[in-house]
Amino acid sequence: MHVPYRGGGPALTDMVAGQVQVYFSNLAPSIAHIRGGRLRALAVTTATRSQALPDLPVLQDFVPGYEASAWLGVGAPKDTPAAVITRVDREIEAALADPGIKSRLADLGGTPLPGSAADFGKLIAEETDKWAKVIRFAGLRPD
Repeated sequence: MHVPYRGGGPALTDMVAGQVQVYFSNLAPSIAHIRGGRLRALAVTTATRSQALPDLPVLQDFVPGYEASAWLGVGAPKDTPAAVITRVDREIEAALADPGIKSRLADLGGTPLPGSAADFGKLIAEETDKWAKVIRFAGLRPD
């Protein structure tokens, strides 16, 4: 039975409390519960195993072709000057190269995806196309 929630926080709380049996969570908010033994992770939904939890299989091992991942990025208004975009790109790249930040991201199960603003735009376009196909195939409609 699908149980709708108003966000990941309440859903994760109910999962840890035993109120729901299965929950697809992002790794960052759930990894401490997994490591602490409060949650039993079954698999990751990414195409490859997580470096943070390398013993977990990928869901593709059981459901061929299944792949879903979450990503975060930084955006700016489309009329932002190129010099500003270049500076932000450079600062983000420097942050992602910082050993402390890299270590913290890895601890949370994150994998940095360094790249330019153009690279990020390409990722957004690819993900939009991918999920649009899934939505059309499933015949999903907004409520």
